[in-house]
Amino acid sequence: MRALVLATLVAGCSAPPPSWHVSGGQLRSPDGRAAILRGVNLSGTQKQSPYLDDKQADDYLRIRRDWGLNAVRFVMTWAAVEPQRGQYDDAYLSEVAVRLGWAQAAGLQVVLDMHEDIYGEGFGYDGAARWTCDASRYQAFQPRDPWFLNALEPNVMACVDSFWTDADLQQRFTDAWRHVAERLHGAPAVIGFDVLNEPAWGSYSIFDFETDRLTPTYERVVAAVRGAAPGWVAFLEPSASRNEGIATGLQPFRFADVVYAPHSYDQNAEGGGGFDPTHRQAILDNLAKLAAEARTLKAALWIGEYGGDASAPGIADYMGAQYDGAGAQAASTMYWAYDKSDGYGLLAPDGSEKPALLDAIVRPYPEYIAGDPISYAWDVASSTFTFTYSPARTGVTELSVPARRYPNGYQVECGGCTFDQPAGALRILTPPTASPAVITVHP
Repeated sequence: MRALVLATLVAGCSAPPPSWHVSGGQLRSPDGRAAILRGVNLSGTQKQSPYLDDKQADDYLRIRRDWGLNAVRFVMTWAAVEPQRGQYDDAYLSEVAVRLGWAQAAGLQVVLDMHEDIYGEGFGYDGAARWTCDASRYQAFQPRDPWFLNALEPNVMACVDSFWTDADLQQRFTDAWRHVAERLHGAPAVIGFDVLNEPAWGSYSIFDFETDRLTPTYERVVAAVRGAAPGWVAFLEPSASRNEGIATGLQPFRFADVVYAPHSYDQNAEGGGGFDPTHRQAILDNLAKLAAEARTLKAALWIGEYGGDASAPGIADYMGAQYDGAGAQAASTMYWAYDKSDGYGLLAPDGSEKPALLDAIVRPYPEYIAGDPISYAWDVASSTFTFTYSPARTGVTELSVPARRYPNGYQVECGGCTFDQPAGALRILTPPTASPAVITVHP
């Protein structure tokens, strides 16, 4: 009997199964390997009712099979989850669960994103439902151009201020996230959650907003979500002011497993002027600063959005600069967006690929690293990929090597490693003897 009691106690105290986590400044898969997520936002279409785009299972598979990408930032909105005060749309969440199953079958990791632009639907944008702010604010709204200047419109700012200061709204937003976690915690594709897209400061001090308002919200939401989904990693964005070059004021959080989740855009390109190649260094410098901020936060770095208009001048240079800047920091990146459009969509309105854009996106990268990644790089002229890392002595390192980059096959130089080459991938079975180690792939 004593042995039976002891066995029962030991079983009851056993550790939970390993999950995705952050350690040593790296996002890590359950087996402890560092993971670099390179994927897409899916999708801009989902920002508006009916909140689900027209993609089917094969469209998810395309992300992995055709482009070699491994992750999705799945766009949701508070209005989709809670269209009326206190009423959750579980039919919508059931459809989300179906799509998470497609992602799992395709081999994609998913981060759930609660998106918002210009507060919400009452102003003709996305995010919060109309019930969350006084209707008089919507009626008095005076639209501005370009669209992002609406964040400074007085009625928008008033609704944003109310969101941050109204205890009931804060609780409802927290409860909405808790409900999402309760409904979707069983979806194995989901590894984490992005609490709020590009948080706006309203009329509050830009320099005090992250400390006084954003951080307390993050603390409440993360605690609520992890009550239902304890293994989900928190992907946390700085204030939207970070997009304007203002360094984040976020400080290390009181909870573990955080990924710093800023965005990376060129302001001139965002304004419709295309990308000026002389801005390349500014992209690289900004990504280096973002990596330094992530280190201060003891977090991994994941660029939750970058993207560009394929019809605008300089798209290849622009996307190349984003790849190079992220690669220099061994960062994860998510393209905005997997849509069919004449703008930022990866696909044209008829569903065909945009060749110049996809050619700049579909490139090799390290996926799962036994050790710690240092950098990755792609040389366009020679089609040469270089990956530098500090290898662990055991474990397999996996690299994505899209077949479209090397239609006639490729060679590997790795300083005495052993490897195999399954379709679309390179697996380092035993690492090079040197540390740091360098893996080179070329035609």
